[in-house]
Amino acid sequence: MAKRDGIVVCPGSYDPVTNGHMDIITRSSEVFERVVVAVVNNPVRKEKTLFTAEERQAFIAEAAGSLDNVEVRIFSNLLVKFARELGAKAIVKGLRAISDFEYEFEMAQLNRKLDPEMESIYMIASPQHSFLSSTGVKEMATFGGDVGDLVPAPVAAAMASRLGDR
Repeated sequence: MAKRDGIVVCPGSYDPVTNGHMDIITRSSEVFERVVVAVVNNPVRKEKTLFTAEERQAFIAEAAGSLDNVEVRIFSNLLVKFARELGAKAIVKGLRAISDFEYEFEMAQLNRKLDPEMESIYMIASPQHSFLSSTGVKEMATFGGDVGDLVPAPVAAAMASRLGDR
């Protein structure tokens, strides 16, 4: 498949980044000319993050190191405004289940109201990642579960270190 021209943004809290996130980022990099992974600085839906925005950015940058058309940035404003500032043509998100669709459908409509020219594109999660969520990974790690095959190795090590006291 030939890459399409243009920039897309893959936004999220990525707290922590999972192998499912990396699958969507990698697949996006195979389709689009440039992918900006947008790490939200202060997620609205989450009270406190496990990792700082800078830590999350570093984990993704390391995991995506072999993808030469991917960069990772932190943002703190409206997603469509951030995407527009980059010259992005679309926002790419992954979908795992119906519950994801309902939330993302609402967000896409709000984003379209803010910027009618910004497209929302959805990639269906690969089957091996369809159950995977950052929240679930954090819960597993909190109670001593092995998350080594669910997240990049540096993330698993950092989670064990950070959550080991709980």
